[in-house]
Amino acid sequence: MTDLTGLTAVQLLDGYRTGAFSPVEATRAALERAELIQPEVNAFVRITAEPALARARESAERWRRGEPAGLLDGVPVTVKDLLLMRGAPTLKGSRTVPEGGAWDEDAPSVARLRAHGAVFLGKTTTPEFGWKGVTDSPLTGVTRHPLDPARTAGGSSGGAAAAVALGAGPLALGTDGGGSVRIPASFCGIFALKPTYGRVPLYPASAFGTLSHVGPMTRDAADAALMMDVIGVPDSRDWSALGPAPGSFSDGLDGGVRGLRVAYSPSFGGQVAVRPAVAAVVRRAVERLAGLGAHVEERDPDLSDPVDAFHTLWFSGAARVTQRLGAGRLVELDPGLREIRALGARYSALDYLAAVDVRMDLGRRMGRFHDTFDLLVTPTLPITAFEAGAEVPKGSGHRRWTGWTPFTYPFNMTQQPAATVPVGTDGDGLPVGLQLVAARHRDDLVLRAAHALYQGQVTAGGS
Repeated sequence: MTDLTGLTAVQLLDGYRTGAFSPVEATRAALERAELIQPEVNAFVRITAEPALARARESAERWRRGEPAGLLDGVPVTVKDLLLMRGAPTLKGSRTVPEGGAWDEDAPSVARLRAHGAVFLGKTTTPEFGWKGVTDSPLTGVTRHPLDPARTAGGSSGGAAAAVALGAGPLALGTDGGGSVRIPASFCGIFALKPTYGRVPLYPASAFGTLSHVGPMTRDAADAALMMDVIGVPDSRDWSALGPAPGSFSDGLDGGVRGLRVAYSPSFGGQVAVRPAVAAVVRRAVERLAGLGAHVEERDPDLSDPVDAFHTLWFSGAARVTQRLGAGRLVELDPGLREIRALGARYSALDYLAAVDVRMDLGRRMGRFHDTFDLLVTPTLPITAFEAGAEVPKGSGHRRWTGWTPFTYPFNMTQQPAATVPVGTDGDGLPVGLQLVAARHRDDLVLRAAHALYQGQVTAGGS
């Protein structure tokens, strides 16, 4: 018997098409896996079993007639609990969000998945309002690593990453304001893409402004490309959404990397201390890119650490998202969130605009960098997963989560597409991710290069 929880979305769709198995079987298997992992890993806020099975039965009937509703008909998917999903509360990891209400609207990406027949397994965990790079909250507790429950799954889309890694649906919707799909995907050993800002519309708008992106978290790049063909479509509710994509992301996957100009920056010019085991795994993957025909050159982008400007923007967003709360409710917040929202509330408009100036200059410099290079490659993170329940690794000396995520948040500031690809493990068997970054609007190049790495692993007999 095929383990349906181990199949990609593309493989599930092939099985539906041939009649090898049905959406009901795939959905039931994913739900059973979700229930199995939930007590230890805590990936879900809620599992919506009955609605999922009802949608799966409808999908099975469409496939029986040879009339699938769309590109993802019958494929199980999860939704991070920062995104609206009709019929289920969106509590954002916070005790301060009331559960009552109609909950009768889908976020644009969720609406697109619904229109294409996807089956919603449930809502996945997030830190409160998605504020940090690990996933624990006053509402839902700690989300744990799929391989070692003593470690964190990362964040803020940690529940989504753990669910995909453990077979509770091959597809997940996450959000990324400073690395929040790439961080947990790297820790958990899956693929994730932060698309160009606006490529996937977002509604309601994030309190963190145009730092926040919506993106797919999947088993591989082919699934992410398919998902992007569904969710990367304009929606009038998002005034900053891009126009239609120039073509199908799936159709462009097989272009390979031959002839692409790739800059490899192992440590941002020595600014980042990368754990040696991580550096070695990433370097070997870069050598594979070169072996596939890419022109690889070790070169660092012209950027100084923009963390102070990022903090100004991020902490201001934290103040904004909690602005409605009175003093009596503020004590219910995650203590770290309470701390940064107090800092954010002290910034002036001039402080904020100065941070925007830093952001625009960083974007200009990266734009010039990509005049020369098609892709930038870095480690996704300088470390692998650390102890659960902590914002920063013990003994690291870091004050905030941005201290150990220096490769991710700069590209939220520049709005570029960036993906993480699992490329191996460290000495403890923990996954290591490689980050691919391209110029704005070149999501296709990121997906192509990631797909080439996956294909290269298969050819070499890897996972």
